Amino acid sequence: MLFNSYTFWIFFGLVALIYRFLDHRWRNRFLVVASYVFYGYWDWRFLGLIAFSTLVDFIAAQQIADAKGANRTRKAWLMVSVSVNLGLLGVFKYLGFFVTEFNLLLADIGISGSIPGINLILPVGISFYTFQTLSYTIDVYRNQTRPARDFLDFALYVSFFPQLVAGPIERSSHLLPQVVNPRKPLDEERFRTGLYQVLRGLFFKVVIADNMALIANHVFAQPAGELSAWQVLLGVYAFAFQIYGDFSGYTSIAQGTAKWLGFDLMDNFRHPYFAKSPQEFWQRWHISLSTWLRDYLYIPLGGNRSGSIGTYRNLILTMLLGGLWHGAAWTFVIWGGIHGAWLTIHRLIGSGLHARGYHPRGGKIWGFLKILATFHLVCLCWLFFRADSASQAITMLGRLANGGWHWGGLETGIVMLMTLYLAPMLAYEWWCERKGDLLALTRSHWGWRAAAYLYILWMILFFGSPVRQEFIYFRF
Repeated sequence: MLFNSYTFWIFFGLVALIYRFLDHRWRNRFLVVASYVFYGYWDWRFLGLIAFSTLVDFIAAQQIADAKGANRTRKAWLMVSVSVNLGLLGVFKYLGFFVTEFNLLLADIGISGSIPGINLILPVGISFYTFQTLSYTIDVYRNQTRPARDFLDFALYVSFFPQLVAGPIERSSHLLPQVVNPRKPLDEERFRTGLYQVLRGLFFKVVIADNMALIANHVFAQPAGELSAWQVLLGVYAFAFQIYGDFSGYTSIAQGTAKWLGFDLMDNFRHPYFAKSPQEFWQRWHISLSTWLRDYLYIPLGGNRSGSIGTYRNLILTMLLGGLWHGAAWTFVIWGGIHGAWLTIHRLIGSGLHARGYHPRGGKIWGFLKILATFHLVCLCWLFFRADSASQAITMLGRLANGGWHWGGLETGIVMLMTLYLAPMLAYEWWCERKGDLLALTRSHWGWRAAAYLYILWMILFFGSPVRQEFIYFRF
């Protein structure tokens, strides 16, 4: 059930209508049923999987909280939760990959025979809800959150359908109290904010992401050695805005529909392509994942408390595992490794300059140059993220170096299309960035809002992609 489908909006309309006439306790139970219907629409066979994961973490958290001073018991139940969650993720997402790589290793060293290949369907959203439930039991263990006492309340926290398959990866300290406690009624402000988030999300998904996907898919489908340097560069630019529009748009729709149901989901994107450094990029991009990796991986590894070498090791290891979270392929590991190396080098250079008393100058031009440099380094990473193989990515990089910068009619057409779609979006985001407010439009004069919404509807109706694209993170 895609957010940009009529099926979803009919489903959501019925859910919202019935929800409005129920009291708090029945609302939670109804939303659990609705969320399981939503998830089962993709593949009903995986309903048992999410229910099993929910039950295990509910019991584990209860046992951890009830054990109190019995540290061995608490650790044992925490390990049950960690083992089940990572085990499910490992089996469905990574087992086939590692079996294939192991067979290739055996063949390389001359050992005949191989382990039979395993092809499992990847359950939609498993990367999101396993991390969400895992953070819950860890937070209970750390005494940072109180366990849910009602199983259906916890089931709603895990399966809440607006953010089930696309995030953000919510913390129990933020979302669970909203589940347990009575929620605010739908007033004019919440409706206005939700409407903006839904329309923005549809624009980013249908107009930006799906149209950029046509360009990116065309470029990456060509033999890499036959592409010109301009085609490679424009294809990477297109993918950069495809994945941003896709993921940011889906998150925005999730926020808006949740807002109409009385929930406030965290911001997951804050104009990431205006970042001026790798650290700032990860403070703006997929914020729920970057903070999850920081709190449950980087800091437990030692964070920046292990000296310079230990800090750099922890950064690279965290980003390598963050890359692997996105998918079972070496291209994702390389993508994470490049980000880890970039973060390390930037930190190393910054520390060296600071130690010598040198502070880079400011100014608008210098700030713009840093934005431009950061964006292009991010695009370099996106090349490996999008490529079908590491060899394709390396070949495309080679085309950028010596593939010839020949400009033709295809390149002109691509630039014109990208300008049509991206220029208004970037201008609006820059305006929001200057104001320091993600919801700046909702606080502007009603006439400006009406004009913006009419423009969005006009673009969706007449300039949406002729080919509907699946949400890109379903693969991850």
